[in-house]
Amino acid sequence: MKVKRKSKFHIPTRYILLILTCLCVVLLFLSQALKLPTGPLNTVAGYIFVPMQKGISTAGSWLADKADNLKSLQKVQKENEELRALVAELETQLNTVKLEQTELQTLRELWELDQKYPGYEKVGARVISRGSGNWFSTFLIDKGSKDGIEPDMNVIAGSGLVGIVTEVGPNYARVRSIIDDTSNISGAALSTQDYCVVSGNLISMNKDQVIEFAELSCPEEVSIEPGEQIVTSNISDKYLPGILIGYVQTVEPDTNHLTCSGTITPAVDFAHLEEVLVILEKKQQAQ
Repeated sequence: MKVKRKSKFHIPTRYILLILTCLCVVLLFLSQALKLPTGPLNTVAGYIFVPMQKGISTAGSWLADKADNLKSLQKVQKENEELRALVAELETQLNTVKLEQTELQTLRELWELDQKYPGYEKVGARVISRGSGNWFSTFLIDKGSKDGIEPDMNVIAGSGLVGIVTEVGPNYARVRSIIDDTSNISGAALSTQDYCVVSGNLISMNKDQVIEFAELSCPEEVSIEPGEQIVTSNISDKYLPGILIGYVQTVEPDTNHLTCSGTITPAVDFAHLEEVLVILEKKQQAQ
C-alpha cells in the first residue's frame, strides 16, 4: 500500500491574502488609468476597497487621536513636573520668609524689652540647648565669662523675667528659669507693692501653663484681681526690682483672711525661647 505524500509546497494564508490585495490594487489602478467602463471589475473593487479604505481611514483617525492624546499627556506631565518644582521652590521661600519674620519679631521684642529697662547694660544670647521636658526650665546660652556674664545675673526675654544665671563657662552659661521647681522669687503686686513669694511649678505649667504665688497681703480694703501684674520686689536678694514676672490668673484668700494665694501666667513663653538678654549687673552691685 502506497502512502500518499503530502505536497511540500504550501503558501501561508497571510501571503495569499497579501497577493490578492496587491492584485486588486493593481487592477484598480489599471481600471482608473485605462478608463475602463463600469463593469464587474469595478464592482468587485468597490466591494473590496471601499470598506478597506473606510477601515484604514478610521484606524488612521484613531491612531492620530491617540498620538495627539499622547502628546497632550506628555505636555501635561511636563507642565505638572514644572509646577511641582515651582511649588517646592515657593514653599522653601515661604518657610525662609516665615523664619526671618519670626527672628525679626524676636529681635523686635528684645529691642523693646531693652528699651523697657534702659538703666541696665545687657548682652544678647541665643539658647543652644535645654533640659528634658516640654519647657525651658533650665537651658544653656551661647555667651559666658568672656562676654562678661557671671552667676546670679538676671535673664529677660519676651515681656519680662526669664530666670537667673546659675553656672558660667568661658563661652556658655546655664540659666534656671522662674518656672523651675527650685525657683523662688520675692515678688510684688504692681498696683499695691504688697509682697508675695513666687514659686516655679512644672506640674502647674504642664497642666495650665501657670506658676504659683503665696503670702500676698490681701486686706479687705484692697482687692487683687486677675490681670494684676506681679514684678520682682526690691527686697529680693538676687533679682533686680521691677522686672515683670507675669499676670495674676487666679487668686483666693488664705484661711487667715490676711493673705492670699493663686496662680500667675508668666510674661515669657517658656515653650519657645530662642533669644534672651542677660543683664550685666547683679543685685548686689545695683544696691
